[in-house]
Amino acid sequence: MSTNSVGPTVAKRFLAAFQARDWERLRGLLTDDITWTMPGTGTISGTIHGADAVVRRARHIADQGLHTELLHVLIGAHGAALSLRNTATAPDGRQLDEHLATVLTTRHDRITAIDSYLSDVDGMSAFFTTP
Repeated sequence: MSTNSVGPTVAKRFLAAFQARDWERLRGLLTDDITWTMPGTGTISGTIHGADAVVRRARHIADQGLHTELLHVLIGAHGAALSLRNTATAPDGRQLDEHLATVLTTRHDRITAIDSYLSDVDGMSAFFTTP
């Protein structure tokens, strides 16, 4: 078994930076060649490459008034997963209420990949769409 158990520290720092809207601190947790994959057909869907693109996506998500509740931090040999509940209401009344797993692959205490798994892909796609 791998001894690359990262513990909850990187995952909690990632979530804390996102919740505080501290984009510089978030950027410091990422490798330059990071990827972030999000399912669906919304404006935040698809795979993006690079730390700056990850910060732009995180800002876009946060700018929609997202409230993120941490349910659990799960630890693996190559990273950690955040079990979350996201809720938001758009100015036009669209609502988001989903559970998700944000899986963080890490190397040397930095995040190399983010993979998002959602309970309601269609709902997320409808919420994150150009009105």
